[in-house]
Amino acid sequence: MQPKPKKRPANPNFSCGPCTKRPGWTPAALSSALVGRSHRAPEAKARLKRAIVKTKEILELPADYRVAIVPGSDTGAFEMALWTMLGARGVDVLAWEDFGKRWVGDIVAQLQLPHTRVLEADYGRLPDLAAVDFDRDVVFTWNGTSSGARVPDGNWIPADRRGLTFADATSALFAQAVDWPKVDVATFSWQKVVGGEAAHGMLILSPRAIARLESYTPPWPLPKLFRLTDRGRVMTEIFDGVTINTPSMLCVEDYLDALRWVEEIGGLRATRARADANAAVLYDWIERTEWIANLAADPATRSNTSVCLRFTDPALTSQGLKVEATVADNIAARLEAEGVANDIQSYRTAPPGLRIWCGATVERRDLELLMPWLDWGYGAALGPLT
Repeated sequence: MQPKPKKRPANPNFSCGPCTKRPGWTPAALSSALVGRSHRAPEAKARLKRAIVKTKEILELPADYRVAIVPGSDTGAFEMALWTMLGARGVDVLAWEDFGKRWVGDIVAQLQLPHTRVLEADYGRLPDLAAVDFDRDVVFTWNGTSSGARVPDGNWIPADRRGLTFADATSALFAQAVDWPKVDVATFSWQKVVGGEAAHGMLILSPRAIARLESYTPPWPLPKLFRLTDRGRVMTEIFDGVTINTPSMLCVEDYLDALRWVEEIGGLRATRARADANAAVLYDWIERTEWIANLAADPATRSNTSVCLRFTDPALTSQGLKVEATVADNIAARLEAEGVANDIQSYRTAPPGLRIWCGATVERRDLELLMPWLDWGYGAALGPLT
């Protein structure tokens, strides 16, 4: 068994959501938050609008794309898009991990859309992207947080599509290149790549998505939290910081702090570079480690944020998935007890293994110090079984 390493990561938080705060963050970053104030007060509305404007600027969105702050984190934002815009034409929904399968459940079991095709793949693989029909609406996750597999780019999406594209992009934005003209609806949450506080979602809409909202009324009732139109017209005030429900101004302040940090380090290119460099630490370790592999089979589809790992050691895999799960839990528990790594278990519905966040708010040095601990943890966990 490998000896216990002597050096520990300075920050042990490697959770895939909520993700670690930006380097140097302290609660003092929230000292100017407008707590105890109405979100409708001019100063509060100005901060909400600033969050929207800065999001557009940093993500380099096309000038005619619109952004809104909505309830319910990424889930709420994506549900809002599905329930308000689907049903105008057939739907292709892609699922290769837990969150994509949730959207399948919404579309098939809840909305019960009759002209729906489900294109599925196992964890770590993508469905056949060439089989997607873009005369239909297309629903997919840009980066599969629970499988570590992402779409390689936007080249598979035609510019002259008739349907809308809906991308759950919460673990991709600020870390991966998104071909915006190929995306009509995108959603994300503050607690992912930039490490903001949770509960609020961001809804990004192209002009084609706005046109759908104003030309189509779904046949099912919509709760207030999902309503984006009034008498057939989009409520444009939501793109200026007038939120549908009451936001937390503490969370807004924290998101603005995260965006300031992104700008200070060099913007979108810097956050993407940090995620790439962080993921490279894991990729290099995987290459030289016999007992582990990347869950994503194709290197072109491997995530640089939620890196998911599967066991390959025959001494373990021959004993079955239940034993693999026990070893994974054992590794995670040992490293958490050592103050080395928190929350690195694979997602509960994914194959047994480990999952390590490599987004921009993680420091590369902490990942470098984590790798020997993973080797130690595996040896310690496997020892009693061999």
